[in-house]
Amino acid sequence: MNRPQVGLAVIIAHDGRVLVLKRKGAHGAGTWAPPGGHLEFGESLEECAIRETLEETGVVISTVQFVAITNDVFESEQKHYVTVWVEGTYESGQATIAYPDKVQEVAWVSWNALPQPLFIPFQNLMSGRQYPRAARFSNQPPV
Repeated sequence: MNRPQVGLAVIIAHDGRVLVLKRKGAHGAGTWAPPGGHLEFGESLEECAIRETLEETGVVISTVQFVAITNDVFESEQKHYVTVWVEGTYESGQATIAYPDKVQEVAWVSWNALPQPLFIPFQNLMSGRQYPRAARFSNQPPV
């Protein structure tokens, strides 16, 4: 029996734009999402967010805060994730492809011009399918 795994995704805004990356070499390849990954054994949500962001993009963040959870089923890949959504404060770093095996492209984009297609968890979050239902990022524009 397949059991859900725990993923974590990090919204980072800077200068009115949000950091996204195009996934490569994993489920959801070719889709766009904020930095993130698997929560490791014994790791806090804050540690995971800081580690994954730095590993994937070279960007350093701080002040990680919980925002929401999405329930994400990837039917074609037979995977199921509970994704914990947090936001982090940009501290430093030039956004680069720091993990070329898993990241095809990195970009700072406007909330109003998110590239498509979105990774299923990001799609679920942006369409309001999250818990708690009224959760919003502090830097997210009105829907």
